[in-house]
Amino acid sequence: MTKLEGASYGPHNEGKAGHMVILLHGYGADGNDLIGLAPVLGPLMPDVIFYAPNAPQPCEGNPFGYQWFPVSRLDPQLALAGVRGAAADVDAFLDEKMAEHGLDESRTALVGFSQGTMMALHIGLRRTKPLAGIIGFSGMLAGPEVLKDEIKSRPPVLLTHGDQDQMLPHILSQRAAQVLEQNDVKVGLHIAEGVGHGINDTGLSAAARFLLEAFKLPVPK
Repeated sequence: MTKLEGASYGPHNEGKAGHMVILLHGYGADGNDLIGLAPVLGPLMPDVIFYAPNAPQPCEGNPFGYQWFPVSRLDPQLALAGVRGAAADVDAFLDEKMAEHGLDESRTALVGFSQGTMMALHIGLRRTKPLAGIIGFSGMLAGPEVLKDEIKSRPPVLLTHGDQDQMLPHILSQRAAQVLEQNDVKVGLHIAEGVGHGINDTGLSAAARFLLEAFKLPVPK
C-alpha cells in the first residue's frame, strides 16, 4: 500500500473542518490540477477542507504526472482491475483524514475527474457507510456488470460531462447514470454543451450546489 500525499486547501474560514472533500485527479495529472477548484468552492462552504492527493504511480504517458492505474484504450477489464488495484490506497487516505479531523462519511464527499471519477465511483459505492456524495467529472463507471454484487452503500451521485469530449465520450456518463439508477442510487446527470474533456462554469456550479445539498449547508439564492 502507498501512503498518498498531495495538495490541500482550507477550511476557508480558517476554523475547524466541519466537512471534507477529496479530489481525485485524472490520468497524467497530479493533485495540483484539481486543488484549483477549492478556492472557488471554499467561500460557498467555508468549513470544508479539501484534499487532492497524488495518485500512487508515476504516469507512463507523462513523466511529470501520476496515474491511478495504466491506461489501455479503455479496455473494460483492465479498467476494473485498475480501480481495484488502487482502491485500498484511497480508502486508507479517506480513513486517515476523517480520523485526523474527527469527521465521518456523512461529512465527506469524493470528487473525481476522468480516471479519478472511475476511482471515486468504485470506492464510494463499496464503503460500508455512505459518503455524503460523489461527483464525477468527465469519467465512466468501471465494471458496471459487477456493481449489483459489490455495492455496499448508495450515496447520491452527480455526473457531469462535456458533449464535445473526444477523450471519454459523454455517453459513458449517460451509461453510468443508467447503471446507478438500476442499482437504486440517486444520480444527477449534467451534460455541458460545447465542452470537451474539462470542467466548465455550469458543471462547477452544478457540483457546488450538489455539495451544499449533500452537506446540508445553505444554498445561495
